[in-house]
Amino acid sequence: MIIKASAALRNDYTSISSLAKESHEPIYITKNGEGDMVLMSIDTFERREQILKLRNRILQAEQERIDGEKTMSISEAKEALKKRLEDE
Repeated sequence: MIIKASAALRNDYTSISSLAKESHEPIYITKNGEGDMVLMSIDTFERREQILKLRNRILQAEQERIDGEKTMSISEAKEALKKRLEDE
């Protein structure tokens, strides 16, 4: 976990920006010793959003399976994908 004071952000934005891009981690910004905000690079944010969307889709699919929706085996899925590619 990377923690920086708000003064560092104000006084040395360039190095904080570089740190965020190089570390690929959120940087926690404090104000008067208390947590205030989180800063991260756009690439890190977009990757995080993609992971959250994928996680949501997986949870939705699992809920559909629990609710009795039809499922397919791995071999059936491979065949369906192979057929889809052949049809294109």
